[in-house]
Amino acid sequence: MLRPREMQFKIERTKLFSALSHIQNAVEKKNTIPILSNILITCQNSNLLLTATDLDLSMVEVVAGEIISDGATTTPAHLFYDIVRKLPDGAQIELSTDNENSQIIIKSSRSKFSLPCLSKEEFPVISNDDLPHNFQISSKVLKKLLDKTKFAISTEETRYYLNGVYFHKPDNVDNPVMRSVATDGHRLAYTESKLPDGVSDIPSIIVPRKAVSEVRRLLDQFDEDINVSLSDAQMRFNIGTTTINTKLIDGTFPDYQRVIPEQNNKFMKVDRSDFVAAVDRVSTISTEKSRAIKLSIESNMMKISANSADTATAYEEVAIEYDSELIEIGFNSKYLLDITSHVEGSIINFSLSDSVSPAIITDDSDSQSLFVLMPMRV
Repeated sequence: MLRPREMQFKIERTKLFSALSHIQNAVEKKNTIPILSNILITCQNSNLLLTATDLDLSMVEVVAGEIISDGATTTPAHLFYDIVRKLPDGAQIELSTDNENSQIIIKSSRSKFSLPCLSKEEFPVISNDDLPHNFQISSKVLKKLLDKTKFAISTEETRYYLNGVYFHKPDNVDNPVMRSVATDGHRLAYTESKLPDGVSDIPSIIVPRKAVSEVRRLLDQFDEDINVSLSDAQMRFNIGTTTINTKLIDGTFPDYQRVIPEQNNKFMKVDRSDFVAAVDRVSTISTEKSRAIKLSIESNMMKISANSADTATAYEEVAIEYDSELIEIGFNSKYLLDITSHVEGSIINFSLSDSVSPAIITDDSDSQSLFVLMPMRV
């Protein structure tokens, strides 16, 4: 009886580790379906393909190596990643399958590991269908669209339609733009950029939190244009040698424009560094659950204060530009710091109405971004 053909290839450790560090994040730590804990390893056409999926998101990485014989198998993703991570830099790795014993053999210098395999036939088929909308976007622009909004994504699963970043082309603007929006009901963030070529009829979509995180992580290592394809239900990012496919959230994003107040008529400017440092210091003693601080805003001076349940107090004054009547308003200090950390200029602008209405926060250096923060009782 002929022994089943074995897959075999050689690769430098740094290349393999880099690829695995990209895609192992697609694999959930706990899985009730064993095959979803595995990574699919495929040798074909002189390349090594590594594939991981959680059924909603999949990642495929192409790595150049020395392919000795073609084949495919699956093995536990996180275990495989940890082994390669602990091998020394510059090490040569040889991988081969022992199909008779359903194992993959990892050899490097004096190290040898045998890991269990599941059949490639059990691994979910990753869709590679053409998607109707295709465009290119610079990595710098995509970073901004994600960074200025992703912190406001809701983690409340019952309102699943808020569990991602909403991308769309707004109708009420003079020049076509692509806008990204996120909100958790307590804060809202949006930013926009010039509409990329080829997306005049782009559908409005909600990109899930996990896909946003994985795309953003890859962008730190890639500074060229990104190829993006999408349909009403699916989105694909080609980032260097990595392809990310994600299902989109099937839901309707709320009319966020209704949340942005139009009657705020009290305007304050404050130095970003001074304000952030003061809020951070004062919030040290605020009650952990609410993290509440109070801003008392009067002519050219803001008093920031907080109290804790055990009678600790904090108080600090910050110089501002403001010429309206006194207003006292409370905020969750964490939400306030999250927003102000995404202001890039030296000045933060607040527009306010009263102590119970949302505040609008903008950045002097970025007219394309806007933040809304709901107040709280203090």
